[in-house]
Amino acid sequence: MSAMAAIALAPEEIPSVRAKVSPEEWQTRVDLAACYRLVDHYGMSDLTGTHISARVPGEDAAFLINPYGLFFEEITASSLIKVDIDGNILSETEYPVNAAGYTIHSAVHAVRHDVNCALHTHTRAGMAVSSLKCGLLPMSQHAARFIDNIGYHDYEGVATNLDERERLQQDLQDNCALILRNHGLMTCGNTVAHAFRLIQKLEKACQAQIDGMAARTKVTEIAPTVQESTKKHFAKKETLSAQRDWPGLLRQLDRIDPSYKN
Repeated sequence: MSAMAAIALAPEEIPSVRAKVSPEEWQTRVDLAACYRLVDHYGMSDLTGTHISARVPGEDAAFLINPYGLFFEEITASSLIKVDIDGNILSETEYPVNAAGYTIHSAVHAVRHDVNCALHTHTRAGMAVSSLKCGLLPMSQHAARFIDNIGYHDYEGVATNLDERERLQQDLQDNCALILRNHGLMTCGNTVAHAFRLIQKLEKACQAQIDGMAARTKVTEIAPTVQESTKKHFAKKETLSAQRDWPGLLRQLDRIDPSYKN
């Protein structure tokens, strides 16, 4: 897959694909486009870098991902590109797919059939924590959500080598999140809403850790006995919380710019 930007239609010129896809795929497209806009709105985007994918309902081996060249604030439901696990582009588009994005997301969707959305970021706090030997510390309630539920993947350079997919899978295992060392963060959700809630929690946990460590005093970690009970609590509540918050997030987007639904 080419990672070079192409001369292509502007986002507002991309024709709607709503009539060409199933109602279920269209809803996933709208939710995923909303997720891109929300990641940008909450300061977690990186120009045209990073990527979010969503499995196409009823097509286990196909997922949607961003057109490489559009900013997250420009993503629409119709602009998203449909690609299969083998790298074949299944939708009409003038944009390429980010090669590293394909490697990372195809690795997840190929083996984690419980994951319907994978979300990857390069935030300041996320990159900082990814570079610390200690990794994410259990020093905040937000971090407690990821106790025994986060993997670590060593940096191998820009992820364009397809052989890296097997190592990504081994390091992710059945966790809901992955810290890519010297690189960034990734969360895996059973819905788009779930993946967004997880990245919002993980990002805040990283911010809190960097802020706390910058105070240059001893950090207090959550007691082991409380860690155990807290992680069990969040494991039961996370999906419900994501469902509760998502309609409000969509209302927020609608007030700002509803064009993500195009």
